Amino acid sequence: MSVKVTLSPSGNQFQCHEEDTILEGAHKEGIILPFGCRSGACGSCKGKVIEGLLDRGEYQSSALNDEEIAQGYALLCCAKPISEVTIEIRQVNGMKDIQIKKLPCRVESIVKPNHDVAILKLKLPAQEKFEFLAGQYIDFLLKDGKKRSFSLANAPHETGILELHIRNYPGGSFSQYVFNELKEKTILRFEGPLGTFFLREDSDKPIVFMAGATGFAPIKGIIESARHKGITRPMTLYWGVRSKQDLYYNELVQSWVDENFNFIPVLSEPLEEDEWQGRTGLVHEAILADYPDLSDYQVYACGAPIMVESGFNTFTQTRGLPEDEFYSDPFTPSVDNKRTT
Repeated sequence: MSVKVTLSPSGNQFQCHEEDTILEGAHKEGIILPFGCRSGACGSCKGKVIEGLLDRGEYQSSALNDEEIAQGYALLCCAKPISEVTIEIRQVNGMKDIQIKKLPCRVESIVKPNHDVAILKLKLPAQEKFEFLAGQYIDFLLKDGKKRSFSLANAPHETGILELHIRNYPGGSFSQYVFNELKEKTILRFEGPLGTFFLREDSDKPIVFMAGATGFAPIKGIIESARHKGITRPMTLYWGVRSKQDLYYNELVQSWVDENFNFIPVLSEPLEEDEWQGRTGLVHEAILADYPDLSDYQVYACGAPIMVESGFNTFTQTRGLPEDEFYSDPFTPSVDNKRTT
């Protein structure tokens, strides 16, 4: 049994089988909708039900609150249609030829630039073609059947190698494994590329990037890819961390600064020994202070959900940023296959 789903404003339609979520049903028909965690934790796939009934499934209240439900919103990675439905959501272009694969990889190197970040580089099979868009992520496929998701930190033109930035979360089983047990030449398996966090190249609007901690990883890939392609749109990166040591790629980012790119690090808890003379506080508040009007900008945000949500709410409600020009990849704790970094 299947149910017809209509998307607005595109008018595209597809049949969604009863065992599939709306997101799964759309992807099976080659229709790409925004998504991130695929487990009801990040809110990237939020759509508004215009007509019809659906079962919203199980999700985290931080990703979909009661007020949004009352307005008709649902998370399409969890929701299943009960009747024919019409859903308002923007579709994603630019991913038509990207194939999701399951592949082995070999740990090429593990570098720890500070106390709680590991930069992992993975070597792909020599004869395997793996295409992705800068900013997407992969899922490690673990032996116990669980998955752990990490953003790709390198650009697609760097073939044969994948770069990941892994933060050492207290109690995080996979991050503890990476920091304490994982060795070079270990073989791992992953699935990808996944996610719809990537640069929309059909726009010429200036860009504000907002990164929190290792949320810098996919943004690094996006910026390096844009520079490689010769994209000259004005870009400003705000990177929010606790103290100076957390700016683990500071020298690299400083080397990007030119007439088209600006870098503003923001420390929330600078140490006395940092002798910090730069910006302090919360990263989204630094952006608010610098931009009285974001109506002609795009914002790309990656980091903790509270940072992403605060940015979206304040930028759209007080600075005129169009909701459909805010692109995000909120990281969620690594529990039950939720999105991490």
